[in-house]
Amino acid sequence: MAQLIYVIEDDESIRVLLDAALTSEGYEVRGFADAAPALKEMGAHRPALVIFDIMLEGMDGITALKLMRQKPELMRTKALMLTAKDTEGDKVTGLDAGADDYMTKPFSVLELCARVRALLRRVGEEGPILQDHYAFEGMTVDVKAREVSVGGRPVELTYKEFELLKMLIGAADRALGREELLQKVWGYDFMGESRTLDMHVGTLRQKLGDDPVNPKYIKTVRGVGYRFIGRRDGK
Repeated sequence: MAQLIYVIEDDESIRVLLDAALTSEGYEVRGFADAAPALKEMGAHRPALVIFDIMLEGMDGITALKLMRQKPELMRTKALMLTAKDTEGDKVTGLDAGADDYMTKPFSVLELCARVRALLRRVGEEGPILQDHYAFEGMTVDVKAREVSVGGRPVELTYKEFELLKMLIGAADRALGREELLQKVWGYDFMGESRTLDMHVGTLRQKLGDDPVNPKYIKTVRGVGYRFIGRRDGK
């Protein structure tokens, strides 16, 4: 059965172009000018990948992506942002909202199809095997609810910050390299920019109240990457 792709794009000419290109690649494509009906349709027909334009009339693509990521059955659906915005801040915003990849307009149809193929090759790949709930010294993590608390205080993490924390916890005290984290958390090498990872680790540490000099949870492994060192309660 052909993999289903949703294209949420208010420019009809781009929707038609993507429909033709992706259909020729063997995918089933459904196009939407607005995000709201697309989100409703996902309840009945789950896509393997969604291409979002950010600058949509009505609900914008970032908001739509966040709403999609709140649905447990769509957590592993791949998402590609397609937009005229091209600053690093805009890219990080899209990736933090849960995007797996990002392309700017004008774009190459051949490159877009290549990125779609790369994303869909990873559909079904599992991340680390995790428990539903973790209790560390001073911190609890509810994996299914995607909730974190430190000292009994709820901590609001972005989508990528939570995925990063999950990956570190799931490594079972193994140091994870920067390239591995970029590949597994962001889904691809974010233009080779390891500072994007370092920035996210920095904000994650800040939210967890973790001191980078004397860390309680996330340790920097010089020349490698990062390692989770949180002590489990009772151990």
